[in-house]
Amino acid sequence: MAERYEYKVLELREKMVGGKMSGDELEETLNRHAAEGWRLKAITSADVKGRLGPGGVAGLLVTLERVTG
Repeated sequence: MAERYEYKVLELREKMVGGKMSGDELEETLNRHAAEGWRLKAITSADVKGRLGPGGVAGLLVTLERVTG
């Protein structure tokens, strides 16, 4: 039987990481999820919708994957 996977997408907005994209903050986020069994699948730069207003802010979409079961 083939392995099954589940995925998680994190929206990291510039304002969520101190107003500037920080390698240290991204590394901490990835390591925290890796401790739960997630591994990095992809990182995409994107305009991420904010909670207020129609505009987007610079950010990253981080896709994580882990084996289920």
